[in-house]
Amino acid sequence: MTNTFESCCLKGFKWEGTPAGHISKLANNDTYMTGTNPDRAILLIHDALGWTFNNTRLLADHYAQEADATVYVPDYFGGEVKDPEMLIHGDWKDPILDMPSFLKRNARDVREPEIFETARVLRAKYKKFGAVGFCFGGWAVFRLGAREHQPSLVDYITAGHPTWLTKKDIDEVAVPVQVLAPEIDPVFTPELKTHTFETVQKIGVPFDYHFFPGVSHACFTRGDNTKAGELEAMVRGKNAAVGWINQRFVDVYPEK
Repeated sequence: MTNTFESCCLKGFKWEGTPAGHISKLANNDTYMTGTNPDRAILLIHDALGWTFNNTRLLADHYAQEADATVYVPDYFGGEVKDPEMLIHGDWKDPILDMPSFLKRNARDVREPEIFETARVLRAKYKKFGAVGFCFGGWAVFRLGAREHQPSLVDYITAGHPTWLTKKDIDEVAVPVQVLAPEIDPVFTPELKTHTFETVQKIGVPFDYHFFPGVSHACFTRGDNTKAGELEAMVRGKNAAVGWINQRFVDVYPEK
């Protein structure tokens, strides 16, 4: 497995608006927190643009309001925040960004333990708890949903354009799975899409697969209104995730 991000991950469109949440701590990680539900929570695992990216925080606000949940967006890059303007408008291969070193510092084996730990804290606190991840967060939510965790760390997962995902991650998932899959994606390849679609059905957990024709990797957080169909895909992806989350919470909140 090669630890690389596609350059399109790092070119974002900033939504209008100011995030409504606040900064807190979760298992020693600085964390954006939004929503106040004491019974159900969502762990939102950011993409390459990090936990401070405005789009990601506004997306967390949408989940908190529309799924009536408390949403956490921890910093999983060890306090490192790249210049958002360089990431959005620049070349990800620019030596100033030094992305190879950044990716090494934030590789799967480096960040997985703290991702698991934050999930354990939320699992112990909330009646219902799920994880949503984009790009970097995509492999992570599959690992949170792996059958090795007894009892389960999460009640469900949503993965959008996952990066660094392996067939083994897919084979070992044991909780309800939602996948948001853009058509154009060099890292969530047609082979991985097919493996996901076929394997999760065989595992027998609830499965919700959404295909987004004509749009590319990173569309669900980038939402670039200059790219045909991308803003619509972002909104559709958000709505799909909210619907899935509310379905997963139904046994705790039968009125939903």
